[in-house]
Amino acid sequence: MARLTPALRVRPGRGVVLLVAAVYFLVPLAASVLFTIDVPGRGLTFDAYTELLGAEGFLTSLLLSLELAAATIALVLLLMVPAMVALRLGAPRLRPVVEVVCSLPLVVPPIAFVAGIASVLTWGPEHLSRTPLFQTFVAVQNPDFPVVLVLAYTVMALPFVHRALDAGLRAVDVPTLVEAARNCGANWPRALLRAVLPNLRGALLNASFLTLALVLGEFTVAQILKFRPFAVWIVGIGGSQAQLSVAVSVLSLFVTWLLLLGLAFAGARPAAPTTTEK
Repeated sequence: MARLTPALRVRPGRGVVLLVAAVYFLVPLAASVLFTIDVPGRGLTFDAYTELLGAEGFLTSLLLSLELAAATIALVLLLMVPAMVALRLGAPRLRPVVEVVCSLPLVVPPIAFVAGIASVLTWGPEHLSRTPLFQTFVAVQNPDFPVVLVLAYTVMALPFVHRALDAGLRAVDVPTLVEAARNCGANWPRALLRAVLPNLRGALLNASFLTLALVLGEFTVAQILKFRPFAVWIVGIGGSQAQLSVAVSVLSLFVTWLLLLGLAFAGARPAAPTTTEK
């Protein structure tokens, strides 16, 4: 006979917590939506949402943020995945040291971090104007795709990516997987790609989502360095078009929720088939 799953039971205490959390999150969201669609003297209208696509700078800033997010995700995973796997295989005693180093962005205030970046960007062209590095300082500050933001976001994402990957690696017997792949004739890169990474799918997706959320919502670094990604555009437009700004924020929140649901479904492993006894 097929195994039946037990019915889900919601305890009273858990139900109260869920209800309070729902009220805490949904009431401000409902107020924001009402503010965007209730126009004094005109009644209910969705003009704030229909005007988004035609708003100046909307698509440009959104595409820039998505490009920065994709580049940041690729760079931080390229740096952290091999480092974390090598740490678990060859030097597990150094894990506390790496954890402390990756947690430093949480200790350093963003304003101090970006002040240091701005100082370096100001110092570089003045002292390296006659060297080939001058063009490098110019290239990393290209407004069409500011590489300096990718580097800054990579550093800021290290704590979240480290936690996600560390949790995933703790649930996987990496030495056994690598040894089995090596015994089958795979080299080290192939063993990492074919044996380890498929078992870290959930951790990789969690790290990617956290990095995406960080890049889409980051304001301080981009504003001080005078770039205009999506978060800076939202704040800038809020001073002149309040309803449009709130409408963008509401849509951003819904998009984030959709990404989270997509992440949950993509990271869920298929359930093992149930066996039946005749």
